[in-house]
Amino acid sequence: MGLIKTIGRKPGVQRVLSLVASGYLQLVRRTNRFTVEPADSDARLDGYGPFIAAMWHGQHIMISFMRRPHDRIATIISRSPDGNINTMALTRMGVRVIRASGARGRVVKDARAKGGAEGLRAMVKALKGGETVAFSADVPKVSRVCDAGIIMLARFSGAPIVPVAVVTSRHIRFNSWDRACLGLPFGRGAMVFGEPIYVPREVTPEAVDALRQRVQAELNRVHDRAYTLVGRPDRVGIAASAPDAQGSPA
Repeated sequence: MGLIKTIGRKPGVQRVLSLVASGYLQLVRRTNRFTVEPADSDARLDGYGPFIAAMWHGQHIMISFMRRPHDRIATIISRSPDGNINTMALTRMGVRVIRASGARGRVVKDARAKGGAEGLRAMVKALKGGETVAFSADVPKVSRVCDAGIIMLARFSGAPIVPVAVVTSRHIRFNSWDRACLGLPFGRGAMVFGEPIYVPREVTPEAVDALRQRVQAELNRVHDRAYTLVGRPDRVGIAASAPDAQGSPA
């Protein structure tokens, strides 16, 4: 393990980094002029009750911006030491973090997949307890391809899947597998909520695949719309585009 990584895993260092990260995100939230669609999103979201906020993994950095004062939101982060900073930063932003492996497609085929099953149970419990769950929909390490795990979460919880996009006009886009974006201050922002997608309790494998593709298409649609709203047509069609150079600001 490298020296920098070793230092970065020290509890004191992680606490400081999480404080810096949460402070920076709050600055980005306050200094960007956000447009929210649809215009009646508050009423719609309240009408859904607890829901699954589906996001692409690369957009997870700013997903806490969707939290309203009365919302109770949870998300899932792995127990690896690298997840500690994200956990502390999100907690400071008012998001409850569940430390477990996510519910992925392998849980559908193998109920003994211990880590994924544990995460699935924890998220179902959160939804039934009145919390909205923010969950990245990607197949692990495959950007912009929806995994079946989010369909299983909706199936077992009865909660609708609502695709969400949170973007800013000024941002840094990283050359990572998930094409992660970090917003910059003093620009325009957009939060776009998609149409709710409900999953019946009894569902065939063919229906699961169709629902998975529907979530994927709606996630791409809301991201295209969000980038259009902030005046970044160059980011429209992100699902089919290649990532930029590492740390490229735009």
